[in-house]
Amino acid sequence: MDPISPQEPQITVVVIGYDDAPHIADAVRSALAQGPVVGEVIAVDDCSTDDTPAVLAELAAADRRVRVVRRAVNSGGCGAPRNDGVDAATLPYLMFLDSDDVLAPGGARALLAAALRHGADVASGLCVRRELPSGREVPWQPELYRKAALVARPELRPRLVHDTLCVNKLYRTDFLREHAVRFPEGRFLYEDFVFGARVLAGAPRIALVPDTVYVWHVRRTAAKLSISLDRAGIENWRARITAHRQAVDILRGAADGDKVLARAARAQFLDHGLRMYTKELPQRGPEYQRAWWALTRAYLTEFDEADLAAAPAPGRVIARVVLAAAEPRDLDRLKQVAARPARLAPPYARAADDTPVWSADLPQVTLEHLLARPLRLLPLAVDAELRPRRGASVLRLRLHELYGRVAAAGPGVVDVELTRRGDGRPGVRRSAAFTAEEPGRTWVADVRVDLAALDGDVWDLRVRLLFGDGTARETTARAVAGPGLLRRTAVPGGRHGVLLVQPYATQAGNLSVRLAPGLRGVVAVARRRLARFVRRMPGGRANGA
Repeated sequence: MDPISPQEPQITVVVIGYDDAPHIADAVRSALAQGPVVGEVIAVDDCSTDDTPAVLAELAAADRRVRVVRRAVNSGGCGAPRNDGVDAATLPYLMFLDSDDVLAPGGARALLAAALRHGADVASGLCVRRELPSGREVPWQPELYRKAALVARPELRPRLVHDTLCVNKLYRTDFLREHAVRFPEGRFLYEDFVFGARVLAGAPRIALVPDTVYVWHVRRTAAKLSISLDRAGIENWRARITAHRQAVDILRGAADGDKVLARAARAQFLDHGLRMYTKELPQRGPEYQRAWWALTRAYLTEFDEADLAAAPAPGRVIARVVLAAAEPRDLDRLKQVAARPARLAPPYARAADDTPVWSADLPQVTLEHLLARPLRLLPLAVDAELRPRRGASVLRLRLHELYGRVAAAGPGVVDVELTRRGDGRPGVRRSAAFTAEEPGRTWVADVRVDLAALDGDVWDLRVRLLFGDGTARETTARAVAGPGLLRRTAVPGGRHGVLLVQPYATQAGNLSVRLAPGLRGVVAVARRRLARFVRRMPGGRANGA
C-alpha cells in the first residue's frame, strides 16, 4: 500500500542557480510537476547577473510553492547556496536540484514512498546522464539500483560510496540537522564528495529504489562547461584529490571509525577518478602531465597495500605504475588500461622468474593476476583499421597474445556490431574467422561491412571474441593511426550516391565512424570544416575578433 497521502506536502526541493536563466525554469517546473508531495521549492539565486532573478520571480508569482532566496554575494561554488536551502526548508524531507538539470517524472514520490515505508533517513534512486543535444542516456552507478533494497547501515553496502551525487537522493531534513551535515562553503569543487561522506558517517538507514529519479544534463558544447566536464586545468584534478581526501578522513573519523567505507572510497577513486583522468593524459601538454603525475603520486603514497588490493585491476595497475615511476611514462599504454573495458597493449614483459610485469624496467609492477583471471575478464588488446571502399568496406581486426592465455583458448571467430551513438541501435552485424598472422603473437580477421546501409550519424564499434574453448569476451577495439587511416574518405555508390566516411579514435582510443550520406551531407561537412579553418585564421573569432 502506498503510504503517501496524495494531498500531503512532505518534500522541500532546493534548486540552486547562478546565471542560468535559459534552464532554471525547466528545473523548477520539473520539481513542481512532482505533484502535491513537493510542498515547497526553494530557489537559491547565487547573486546572478543575468535574467535569472526575473525568471524566478515570475515562477514564484505563478505558484505559491516557489520561494526565492537571493544571496547578496556570489558564493563561488555550490555548497553555500545548498546550505541556505537546507536552513530555509520547513518540510520533513529534502532534495537538491541543479538549475541545468531536472527531476524525473514521479521521482520524488518514488523516493518518499520508500523512505516512509522503511523509516529511512535517506532514499536514493537512479540518475541518468542525458547527453544533449543527442538525448543519449547513460545510467549512473546502475549496479546500486537494479532492485529495491533497504540498507540498515552503510558499511553493509560499501558500494554506496561509488554514488557520489547528492541530487538523486531524498534526505530526512532533521537527520541532516541533527548530524550537522552540510556542504563545504566557498569555491570548493566536488563538494558532493564531502557532503556524501558526512551523510554516510551519520549511519543512516538507506532505501534504494530502481526508479529513475534525476536527469543530469550533459552539455559538452556549452560555452561554459560544468565542473565535471571542465577538466583541462590541473586545478580541477587538485580539487578532486582535496575533496576525496577530506571524504576519506570523514569516513575514517566516524563514530565507529568506518575503515570499510574509507577503503571502499579509495578503491572508488582508483576505479573511477584515476581511470577517467588517465584516459585524458595523452591529450594534455607536458606541463600538465608532469603536474598531474606529481599530484597523483603524492596522494597515492597515502594508500596502503590493502587499499590498492581492494580496487579493480585496471585502477590498481595504473596506481602502481605511477608510484613506481618518478616521471610520466607510458601514457598511451596507460590510456588503454584506463578504457572500459580495459586493454593491455603490448609489449608483454616478464621478470627474471617469468612473472608477468608491466615492463622490463618496472619489474615491481607485477601482472600475475592475468594468469589467474577468467579469459572473459582479461584486458585483451584488439586493434582496428577501417578502410572505406566502394561496396563493402574492410574492417581489419588484430588480436594480440596475452601471456599465453589467448593461444591456449584458441582464437576462433569475431562478431562485429556497429551501434548508433545516442540510442545504441544496432546497425551492421558481421562475423569473420581469425587466422594466425604471427604464430603465437597475433591473429587477424577481415570483416566486410556495408557502411552505405547505415544512416548518417556516429557509429560505435563493439566486438565479441569467440574462442575454441567456448569462452567469449566482449570488448572494444583500439583505433590504429597510420597512412590512409583515420581520415575522411568519399565513397561512391549506395542509395545516397556518395558517402563521406570518417573513422576516428574516441577519447578512450576506441574506433568509431562518422557517416555523412549524400551530396548534402558531404557539403555540410565541408562547410563545418571551412568554418573551423576560418576561425583559426588571423582576425577569426578564435583569435579574439
